[in-house]
Amino acid sequence: MTLKSFVLMKTAFVFPGQGSQYVGMGKSLAEKFAAARAIFDQADEALGFPLTQLCFEGPAETLQLTENMQPALLTVSVAAWRVLDQQNVHPDFVAGHSVGEFSALVCAKSLAFADAVRLVRKRGQYMQEAVPVGVGAMAALLKLPAGNLESILALACQTEASQGEVVAAAGFNSPDQVVIAGHTGAVGRAVELAKAAGARRALLLPVSAPFHCALMEPAQQRLKADLDATEFRDLTVPLVNGWQAQVVHTGAEAREGLYQQVPNPVRWTEVIQKLSSLGVTRFIEVGAGGVLTGLLRNIGSALESSKFGEAEDLEKVHAAIA
Repeated sequence: MTLKSFVLMKTAFVFPGQGSQYVGMGKSLAEKFAAARAIFDQADEALGFPLTQLCFEGPAETLQLTENMQPALLTVSVAAWRVLDQQNVHPDFVAGHSVGEFSALVCAKSLAFADAVRLVRKRGQYMQEAVPVGVGAMAALLKLPAGNLESILALACQTEASQGEVVAAAGFNSPDQVVIAGHTGAVGRAVELAKAAGARRALLLPVSAPFHCALMEPAQQRLKADLDATEFRDLTVPLVNGWQAQVVHTGAEAREGLYQQVPNPVRWTEVIQKLSSLGVTRFIEVGAGGVLTGLLRNIGSALESSKFGEAEDLEKVHAAIA
């Protein structure tokens, strides 16, 4: 008998955001589990087009469009969660990275799935339309020496070429990874400054818009009316939001968090640290890919993590919680 057998471990479900998508995601879940298939059917009906076919068959360039990618990721995550729910695998807390927070709120019974999938479809459209293609960019800075970020972002906006351009932190993903976003020119200058400051890597990301920065404020304002028109119930499972890394219990708090996250950075490192401080030691990434599982290893080496996005993952999840 191990010590683990005597300790009541708290579990958090974490739901991925953009960057986790791939053609074929969710297909094995739908083929093996009727509960998952039902979620894909509901998504197709709610949106009025075959999102399921796009998830399973692509083409990749159409799936990559933000307005398609966001509802696709949500649908796969919710399908995976429904399978876990039927297997009596339940969380003590939930959290989601960016658009993944919508998935977390569906899991917490705050947001109906049909409402969520329509909301994230509009969210993706508003974000894409907020900034013309090519005007904005994002980049990842890996292992940037501490204390350099603010000065790099300031310098990138103070050159003669800047002419009012902005760049800001868009995501604190782990102690070793910061994502920045803003005007293309300013992001490019910040990348070069980060390299000069000793970052191990600084690279532009293949995205269609500069998410989680001030350039997204037009999208935020357009989304507000849709959020206000949607019912948010109080959560059955507490959520740690990405905007403040604070615990959320009420529907009003959940709605406000989705509104505020659009132009503000994702504080993912703080989210995981908050969950850890609340006694969570076990994390299950629910949805496509394994991006969050990789980040967890860099945030806390003692934290247990597993993922569930394909049918074959279920056995590993059961082993992890045994």
